[in-house]
Amino acid sequence: MHPREAYELCCRHMGKKVRIVETSGRRHVGTITRVERNMVWIMPESGFGGLGLGFWGFGGGGLGIGIAIGAIAGIFLANAFWW
Repeated sequence: MHPREAYELCCRHMGKKVRIVETSGRRHVGTITRVERNMVWIMPESGFGGLGLGFWGFGGGGLGIGIAIGAIAGIFLANAFWW
């Protein structure tokens, strides 16, 4: 996925539950809390397969965990798969 496309998708899904797949294969599930040009921040959902490892507030004042926009291979709305 092109970084600009990933950025635009993250902006459109701000505040929604998503599943983000990195190019390395790592998967994150959570709510997008902030989007920057080079980073997206999600609050992990431990009950939905997210990290949920105590990153609440780590590195961003309660924003969750940061994922580099360039490392994103795919973004999917969680509601489309789990509800």
